[in-house]
Amino acid sequence: MKRGTTDYCLVVGIDKPSGMTSHDVVNRVRRIFGERRVGHTGTLDPLASGVLPICVGPATRLDQYLTGHDKSYVVSVVFGTATDTDDCDGEVIRTGEVPEEVFDPFFASTFVAGLVGKSKQLPPVYSAIKVAGQKACDAARKGRVINLEPRDIEVYSAELLGIWGADGGEPARWDIAFSVSKGTYIRALARDIGNAIGCPAHVGALRRTQAGAIGLADCVSLETLEDVGLRAALDPVRALGFRFAFLGEEQASRVRNGSFLRPDELALCERRSADAALELCACTAGVRESCEPLRDGELVALLCDNALIALYEFQEAQRRLKPACVFQTGVIRGSSDL
Repeated sequence: MKRGTTDYCLVVGIDKPSGMTSHDVVNRVRRIFGERRVGHTGTLDPLASGVLPICVGPATRLDQYLTGHDKSYVVSVVFGTATDTDDCDGEVIRTGEVPEEVFDPFFASTFVAGLVGKSKQLPPVYSAIKVAGQKACDAARKGRVINLEPRDIEVYSAELLGIWGADGGEPARWDIAFSVSKGTYIRALARDIGNAIGCPAHVGALRRTQAGAIGLADCVSLETLEDVGLRAALDPVRALGFRFAFLGEEQASRVRNGSFLRPDELALCERRSADAALELCACTAGVRESCEPLRDGELVALLCDNALIALYEFQEAQRRLKPACVFQTGVIRGSSDL
């Protein structure tokens, strides 16, 4: 199908297969919907699989609001070799003997538990971070190394899932489940785990299990997306995590024209349940009235006819809400069929 512009406006979650780039997935979704306006909300390395939120049509304007969420992963940390990319797709740059303590369950579980907390992390040389307008990974591929600054990260949880390779039949590795703050590189965590133990290490496999409110259960394969199309749409309000308000036609018309709103014009709601099927209308048990006052700079999702039609920002000084992102074609809130 020739790609152009369509009336589609939605968010879908793709379970990205290993071996594809995030851009490969975007191109596949473009072909499926015949829509050139498609974007992802956070790159996954080609090695990695799992949750990759994709915006289609005018919904691509939500990209900036969906990229900064916390994420969860399951990773295999392989000991004994280090690579230039800190994963198994790179060239081996160092080898070392694996200490026996790596196979000790008490040592391993204690070490992994100790990773929880705030720290500074030096991003991988092969990363998409830009310095003076140039991506570090592009410079590295040309043989130039850009000096990257350590960044603040936080590991919210870390659980050892298994220890492998004690019998010598396969490389030594730990399988770990992580929940981390935005901007955390799992490849760098693997590298630093090895450095702390005194043994080179890299990522052997990586699967993203959660990105903000979107989990694997919300995602479909590209093959399934071919079959179900629009029925794979996710609720953007749930994905964004903002408070929201339901509008009548008169209010919705004003919003589509970019008019300012007063706080007392909105009956703010918030999610009571994580079950998306319960949140499709205000009368369900999944939604409740929100009693907290608006905060300066807070974004609010505005809904009409079961579609997201705008994001508005509260200005405390002016006691008003101003348009931040308005959709003439509303972002559909998905179906309870999936």
